[in-house]
Amino acid sequence: RRRRAKPGGGGGGAPASGLKLATLGLILCLSLAGNALFAWLILKERQLHRAPYYLLLDLCLADALRSLACFPFVMLSVRSGAGAWPHGPLSCKVLAFLAVLFCFHAAFLLFCVGVTRYMAVAHHRFYAKRVTGWTCLAVVCMVWTLAMAMAFPPVFDVGTYKFIREEEQCIFEHRYLKANDTLGFMLMLAAVVAATHLVYGKLLFFIHGHRKMKPAQLVPAISQNWTFHGPGATGQAAANWTAGFGRGPTPPTLVGIRQATHSQIKRLLVLEEFKMEKRLCKMFYMITLLFLLLWSPYIVACYLRVFIKASTIPQVYLTASVWMTFAQAGVNPILCFIFNKELRVCFRAHFPCCQSIQSTQGTILCDLKSFGM
Repeated sequence: RRRRAKPGGGGGGAPASGLKLATLGLILCLSLAGNALFAWLILKERQLHRAPYYLLLDLCLADALRSLACFPFVMLSVRSGAGAWPHGPLSCKVLAFLAVLFCFHAAFLLFCVGVTRYMAVAHHRFYAKRVTGWTCLAVVCMVWTLAMAMAFPPVFDVGTYKFIREEEQCIFEHRYLKANDTLGFMLMLAAVVAATHLVYGKLLFFIHGHRKMKPAQLVPAISQNWTFHGPGATGQAAANWTAGFGRGPTPPTLVGIRQATHSQIKRLLVLEEFKMEKRLCKMFYMITLLFLLLWSPYIVACYLRVFIKASTIPQVYLTASVWMTFAQAGVNPILCFIFNKELRVCFRAHFPCCQSIQSTQGTILCDLKSFGM
């Protein structure tokens, strides 16, 4: 007679299965509640109807859909502990396709966000004029198309998408280099993540190079008959020429003079806008960095399977790396709340009870300090 597989897929029995279910259930609740909340705030507040928040909205919705579509089936797999996929090969292939789709979508979207962040700081006039809501919609459509192009071809490859018992999920089957063609997909993911960090590195060098104002180079104006012209000329030449001090043609400073309109002044990156763009860059880079940190252990395990023919990865390391990739879908709302002041202000405006609790805690701390406690 065949012995039934132990619950938890060889992860240590009932306590390990309970820990997996508890952590994955917590991640699922945080992802659904947090991403839905921030998506609602972005759609509700008019001051958040800007390009970076449109891209953040797409990221929140994708993480919520990933949690809703994939995590419940992983929990069912952990609870059953059967060691095989009980819902049929077609459903397993669909879930694996969705998992790979959401992974590449996040990678491509974070790369596009990094490019737009660099444009917002280094080329703000072009960014303010060209990067609109329709531009963000085109970027989102392009990102989903690229993610679909990466996730769809393995559907037709026999045995590429299957249930991995050690990971307790339906996902890309990473085998030895000569037995499968998963190396190209792994290299693409690594290249996109590396390119994203290169963009943020270039942005960091740009901000560092422009952190202080350069000293003004005073160039003297040129004058022969009180009509000053040249690089150092000011508006005084126009006053001198109008008052009759100059005779002859109109001085060069008066040719083609045009007053700056309000829209031109608005496109200049003033100090407050620069600080706001830097805060947004910091928030999106923390999301990108955490994506790298949470996916790196699993990517390392996949590369070991690809390059080493008979690699044996410890089950504890593999389970922890898989659960870290699951956690990536739930930590983004926490990072947004910590590093984005505008989202915090909008949240407190719609939920004043949280603001009252915070003010009460501050009052209690002040009272304790006054009593010397």
